Amino acid sequence: MTELDEKDRLLLAALHKDSRQSLVALARHAGLSRSATQERLRRLETRGAIAAYTIRLGAEQKAPMVRALVAVAFHPGKNCDHVVPHLSGMPHVVSCWSLAGATDLMLLVECDSNDDLDMIRRRIAIIPGVATVQTHVTLRTHFDRRG
Repeated sequence: MTELDEKDRLLLAALHKDSRQSLVALARHAGLSRSATQERLRRLETRGAIAAYTIRLGAEQKAPMVRALVAVAFHPGKNCDHVVPHLSGMPHVVSCWSLAGATDLMLLVECDSNDDLDMIRRRIAIIPGVATVQTHVTLRTHFDRRG
């Protein structure tokens, strides 16, 4: 990905603060025209600087019943380029982190049941390049500073 310029960084900061801002508000914040802002956002999406527009459900909304951390190790010679594209198409895989050490990726998986988790885990295990999958089901959240 090419380097972000100051206007790109302004747009990303504004979206990070409030992703529901209108295109006009974003343009005003970055000092750009509406069409220039729209083109920059499209380019940022294409380059992967903007991965998704999402919401975080409030406490009143139904949370997933099952949450697990899934540790993935690759076969020798395989890397994130081989595996992550498969994972990004799985909506229950809500986060994916590269790690140093014996585990190559750590995934946060959220679903409605243990049966769903088992199905997702099996789908991950058959991705070309995946050597091992270890699943750690969470029991309780003591605190969560995200969002």
